[in-house]
Amino acid sequence: MIKTIYSKGKLAAKTGNEVMAEAMRQIEPDVVAAYPITPATEIVQIFSQFVADGKVKTEFIAVESEHSAMSATLAASAAGARAMTGTSSQGLALMWEMLNIAAGLRLPVVMAEVNRAISAPINIHGDQSDTMGARDSGWIQIYSENSQEAYDNMIQAVRIAEKAQLPALVTTDGFIISHCMEVVEMYPDADVKDFIGQYKPARTLLDVDRPYTLGSIDLQDYYFEHRYQLAEGMRQSKKAIAEVAADFAAKFGRKYDFFEKYKLNDAEIAIVVIGSTAGTAKVVVDSLREKGIKAGLLKIRVYRPFNVEEIAKDLAHLKAIAVMDRADSCSGAFAPVYSDVASALFSAGVTSPKLVNYVYGLGGREINTTHIAQIYDDLSQIASGAKKPSNTVEYVNVRIK
Repeated sequence: MIKTIYSKGKLAAKTGNEVMAEAMRQIEPDVVAAYPITPATEIVQIFSQFVADGKVKTEFIAVESEHSAMSATLAASAAGARAMTGTSSQGLALMWEMLNIAAGLRLPVVMAEVNRAISAPINIHGDQSDTMGARDSGWIQIYSENSQEAYDNMIQAVRIAEKAQLPALVTTDGFIISHCMEVVEMYPDADVKDFIGQYKPARTLLDVDRPYTLGSIDLQDYYFEHRYQLAEGMRQSKKAIAEVAADFAAKFGRKYDFFEKYKLNDAEIAIVVIGSTAGTAKVVVDSLREKGIKAGLLKIRVYRPFNVEEIAKDLAHLKAIAVMDRADSCSGAFAPVYSDVASALFSAGVTSPKLVNYVYGLGGREINTTHIAQIYDDLSQIASGAKKPSNTVEYVNVRIK
């Protein structure tokens, strides 16, 4: 039986899109600018109804494109507003220019992003190719395994962005979470507002008593320094993420970290994964443990900033590791998450685990317990020396011939 953790929490059956919209309602940003795109449309559609019904005092701006949505959102943020938006896939791609500007100007915009495959061919189902394409745009990236995490992550993201002075996006897997109904514990509006607090920007473009220039031309003399400050800001944002998570746990009783270790401490083989597939993999881990196989899982929640030192430390004792990517790299040697994990281990001088890369689920292709059990079987053989690890990307459940 599902029970509440927070003393004043109430259970409700909601989809991922609904809980993200509810979180936005409770946050009550000053401005939301958005343009609809499947499967994220419902988030801003539901929120726009909250505005129309007078449940929030937010200024809702229906724009003509996702590029305009991010332009209006970052402009509102620069003017001193708490500003949010939402999008998916091609919408995120159309925002690409403005994503980098929001980060470069250190504006704490928060975005609800539903992971969806990037065209072409046209596909509306979930993989992580959209946010992986924006992984180096200067945005904090927080991924959700289920609707509860999506709700909690949205609430935390506002404070994280404002503490770190960086934009942040929170994701769900398209249709798998966005449109599937789950039981979620919701917190009282007043308690969420109390946790978020009042936004008090250090400076704004509308402060006529302290005018300043924002977004001016920045050539050889200073551009490098400002980009370094952005990179350093991302590194330093780890402190803000940890502090907000600690406050959230103290307030609502749910603990979050940069990543989750599931039966990992004594494991010999493990999978590293992001998003909803972690839930499926946990079922396989439990089954293997009953058979005496020391399987484990590391689920990455915060992908940017990437927690290099801690991830390397917690994977160092393993014999074999599979990194599962729901996005491919058409020009790189391996897929994005694998490349980060391999770099983390290499930089820490960890050479003991044998590392393999699996790409799966592109365009919403099914990934089930049988597929994941096969990956763990491969890892067992690699760990024992019965099988050599592949030096190329392996593709799961794809018709190659």
